Amino acid sequence: MQVHKSVIKRERQSKKRNIRNTAAKSRMKTLIKNVHAATAKKEGVEISLTEAISVIDKAANKGIIHKNAANRKKSRLCLSVNVAK
Repeated sequence: MQVHKSVIKRERQSKKRNIRNTAAKSRMKTLIKNVHAATAKKEGVEISLTEAISVIDKAANKGIIHKNAANRKKSRLCLSVNVAK
């Protein structure tokens, strides 16, 4: 453990950010799984897809994931939904 006040504050901030980012990533992954489950059942696909895309965009805007990774995830989701139709 460091002694400097600035280092202590940095550690505290990084722990907060880590928890926040982990929660956001987990929510995003859960919604992606929900889209895949909805495509298998073929019900509620559009609602779950729009919700997942919204959460992916928010994660990209906050810098949790890269914007190209967000676009890739959205593209693959839309592709799987269109194939299922």
